[in-house]
Amino acid sequence: GPLGEPRAHNQITALTDPSAIDLRSDTVTRPTPAMRLAISEAIVGDDVFGDDPSVKELEAFASRMFEKAAAVFCPSGTMANLMAIMAHCDARGSEVIVGSDNHIIMYEQGGIATMAGVMPRTVPTQKVPDDQTPVGGISLAAIEQSIRADDQHFPATKLVCLENTHNLCGGSVLPTEYVDSVGTLCRQKGLKLHVDGARIFNAATVLGVSVARLCKAADTVSVCLSKGLASPIGSLLIGPEDLIRRARRHRK
Repeated sequence: GPLGEPRAHNQITALTDPSAIDLRSDTVTRPTPAMRLAISEAIVGDDVFGDDPSVKELEAFASRMFEKAAAVFCPSGTMANLMAIMAHCDARGSEVIVGSDNHIIMYEQGGIATMAGVMPRTVPTQKVPDDQTPVGGISLAAIEQSIRADDQHFPATKLVCLENTHNLCGGSVLPTEYVDSVGTLCRQKGLKLHVDGARIFNAATVLGVSVARLCKAADTVSVCLSKGLASPIGSLLIGPEDLIRRARRHRK
């Protein structure tokens, strides 16, 4: 339906036929028997105290996979994105450039403003591909035009957010070259780049590249474990050591 209408997740409360295939979303995937067994046998502890070896191993594995310095586990993708925004925009009066149809804007309860105290500056999400901008992306020209001048009247532009794959654009994939070009622009303008990579493994599979290569230009990336990977819960935020340390504080 039209953007902004209630989502369909409340229309079906349970599937009684185990042979049925539920196509509402990949968030309804369920752990396999092997995964359930591994969960039951996992060594656990208090993660806040740093006592959970399984979480530590997961975070280390993710940081190696994405070739970044550190990672932090959290309950949801919404929280991972919010932690990233708060860590990047750690001064009041900050602004984030983000696509108008991105999940961060549409389906995360406005936490970017209400929780993080950050001003979102939305630019049109690309609906028809052209030579520079893929479907689901935002044009480099729009990003550049949206960067605020250094003036006391304006919020300070700190961050650009992309979504790959893009949910509301039919799962469209942002190519590596495009992500690289946005990252280059961000570096030139003194901005950071966050990728909402809830389904980043889907994008990497389609493109035939590693997630490390696909996200090389990004300062941070969020990854959801409970979608196609079928984990019962959880997401990761991956990035540089100092930023993940701040994000971990925001998680608390």
